[in-house]
Amino acid sequence: MDFLDTVKGSLLEGFYPAGWDMEKIDQCCAHQPETILERQDFWNKDFMPVACDSIHDFDMMLGHEIALEIRNARDKGEKLALILPVGPMGMYRWAVYFLKEWQVGCAHVYGFNMDEWSDAEGNTLDADNPAAFQNAMQQAFYGPLGSLTVPEGQRNFATRYNLPTYPEKIAKLKAEGARLVTVFGIGRMCHIAFWEPHFAAEFTSVDEWKKQPYRTGALLHPLTIEQNAITSFKSRTTLVPCRANTIGPGLFLRSDRIIGGCDGALGRGMQWQGMSLWTTLRYGPDMWIPSTFMPTLPGKLFFIKELAGPLEAECN
Repeated sequence: MDFLDTVKGSLLEGFYPAGWDMEKIDQCCAHQPETILERQDFWNKDFMPVACDSIHDFDMMLGHEIALEIRNARDKGEKLALILPVGPMGMYRWAVYFLKEWQVGCAHVYGFNMDEWSDAEGNTLDADNPAAFQNAMQQAFYGPLGSLTVPEGQRNFATRYNLPTYPEKIAKLKAEGARLVTVFGIGRMCHIAFWEPHFAAEFTSVDEWKKQPYRTGALLHPLTIEQNAITSFKSRTTLVPCRANTIGPGLFLRSDRIIGGCDGALGRGMQWQGMSLWTTLRYGPDMWIPSTFMPTLPGKLFFIKELAGPLEAECN
């Protein structure tokens, strides 16, 4: 007796996105942990998942990857456009550490934060609000870099009026030879940024869906709200906004390279991200599950080994 046996007539019937094949998702999650690195036909030839033994290794390895992209671009005399998340966060401390050790400045870097909490009109929190992603980036990355930091005029945040300028700014940078690298985590609902799976219902084709560059005041899925209540607001759901501004596939699928991270282990054997990880790696590209497109791009997806499972019932 499980979800598939009992969902009909329950309060969860119709709760998950209409395009989700729950039986297929269950099959994705039924593999043994040691098979998670097995290459799939839909993966880009230069895509690779990377297992990390612990959260400490994860933070360091992801931070090193970001710092290395910045250093390599500088050494080549190239501009670098980075689409950046607020979460995972431990990586930024290590990115700062490596850049300072190498004495690599970021004058050539252009940062584009991928999302921000908003109201229905796309208005966002004040930049110094503790919950604002802009504040988080200042505290974790831009501030600690000191004199090596990204120039203020090259830092972009997903505000009501700035987010719509992202496509033109990024297109101009790419036309000038810049690389576009997207750094990301995978949501419980398999979103990238806050581009949610239920948005797919609005489009008649994958090609149309792929062209969408951004959305302001986007409606978030209830499980996205609960994920953030757990991971960012110490369980206090009432503090979590129900909408956000976000980039879309029209931007993150244009990436020259991706750097992803899954660190959703909660302790005592509990976790929230194993199903999202396995679905991303096994389901195959589907606009109802945005993260499934990320393995089609070159890059790395770092994950904590614990998330590979086995994803089975366990009393904690």
